[in-house]
Amino acid sequence: MSILVPVHDPVPAHLRQCLESVLGQDSPHWQLCLVDDASQDPQVIALLEEFAARDNRIELARLEQHGHVCAASNKALSMANGQYIALLDHDDMLSPCALSYVLEATSLFPAPLLMYSDEDKIDSRGYRCEPHFKPGYNPDLLLAQNYIAHLCVFDIELVRQLGGFRPGFEGSQDHDLALRVCAAADPDRVVHIPRVLYHWRASPGSTALCSDAKQYAFDAGLRAVADHLQQARSGAEVEPGPLPHTYRVRWPLPDPLPLVSLLVPTKDRIDLLAPCVEAILSRTRYPHFELLILDNDTRCPETLAYLKTVAAADKRVRVVAWNHPFNYSGINNFGARHARGELLGLLNNDIEPINEDWLDEMVRHAVRPDIGCVGAKLYYPNDTIQHAGVVLGIGGVAGHAHKYFSRHANGYFSRLMLAQNYSAVTGACLLVRKSLFDQVGGLDERHLPIAFNDVDFCLRVRAAGYRNVWTPYAELYHHESESRGADDNASKRARASGEVLYMRSTWKEQLDHDPAYNPNLTLVHEDFSLR
Repeated sequence: MSILVPVHDPVPAHLRQCLESVLGQDSPHWQLCLVDDASQDPQVIALLEEFAARDNRIELARLEQHGHVCAASNKALSMANGQYIALLDHDDMLSPCALSYVLEATSLFPAPLLMYSDEDKIDSRGYRCEPHFKPGYNPDLLLAQNYIAHLCVFDIELVRQLGGFRPGFEGSQDHDLALRVCAAADPDRVVHIPRVLYHWRASPGSTALCSDAKQYAFDAGLRAVADHLQQARSGAEVEPGPLPHTYRVRWPLPDPLPLVSLLVPTKDRIDLLAPCVEAILSRTRYPHFELLILDNDTRCPETLAYLKTVAAADKRVRVVAWNHPFNYSGINNFGARHARGELLGLLNNDIEPINEDWLDEMVRHAVRPDIGCVGAKLYYPNDTIQHAGVVLGIGGVAGHAHKYFSRHANGYFSRLMLAQNYSAVTGACLLVRKSLFDQVGGLDERHLPIAFNDVDFCLRVRAAGYRNVWTPYAELYHHESESRGADDNASKRARASGEVLYMRSTWKEQLDHDPAYNPNLTLVHEDFSLR
């Protein structure tokens, strides 16, 4: 394991702690490649020479002129003789067991090309704080922010094949390298180690302390993501995200636009249905959609009259009757058979769009060939979060990420504000290609007539080789479960218990190890608090 440390005039005490953290590793299998990038502080130079003399595993080189972090890192890379390189900033620290856990990962997983760990920060008083417990490999989140960050370990041969660190990406050179390595690696060769192995110094002027510090680093990150998208020939464009050091990718819409079939099951309850239908028809900018109202044996005269009126008034609306006992899976499968669109949108009858481009945003993702289900950001009427992705394992089966957070909250390490991959999204507002819906057999109307059918469907889509994605840029209100009611009698509770048992027996391994979450976080609450 070769540890690369470019050095340029850090606080001497912080540099000493950094180097001592390497010498204190409980694994002896390391090489420390120090490159002094023309430091001016005599104390820094003396410290480097002191440590180089202390241990023959430490190699020291100097650049006569300040070349910045990419030049210094490339020099360190040229000195490395390990199978892997680990990146360490000159004022940060490694956990004493960091390299041991990295080496363990190389034996547990087949030939990893990139390994990364959880991390925390060291404040001005020297105390550790703000632990970041990260998800597993999350390609869409990596485009939105460099969540991988520290500790990051790369296969040295692949890094050399890719040309090392690229000048011009200073400040986001690690993000740029991670994107290039991930583009060249199979997903199962990107390994997350769910342990805090790196302590990031939160010093004045650092991005660890102030996320809007170092504008040049943000600009470099924007270029790195743009270059990644261009190399992939995705047709996508990137722009600054909603928070410092975050990015928003705008995926292209196809030409011609695909027809989207929006499926809305309903029974009676015109007070919910009418606002839902009218909001969809008036607040959807996407021009090419049909709205299929799936009537589940409505008896209310006022609702029946409304169904006739709205279907006659707007050619985008069709009403299709399904006169059977309520079965959410069954009625949506029925609707899918009547749909004319290339894309299916599952919508509850208590959904109301907020931003007019909500469907444009979801279509942009749904047509990506590697994406399966697309979920939206849903709010309760009081502007708190109802759905921002589904976390597996909460309560035994699944729960909604960040439930009850403020609509304006950033969420856990900005995750409420960024597009990312989740294992599942809610069927209250879900978009998927019809061909994929049919490929995996639609929703399970036999075992999951009411609950968890969306989670089961998303997991089957993921098992078929597709990633599910959640976007915060499609926003809607959701009056959750008002039309169906609560599980408040014996038969309903028995049905709900059976659905839980089915999910546990079918998906236990997935429910207990959600790659979009972290084993150090709670499975009791939906707030990303500690386990």
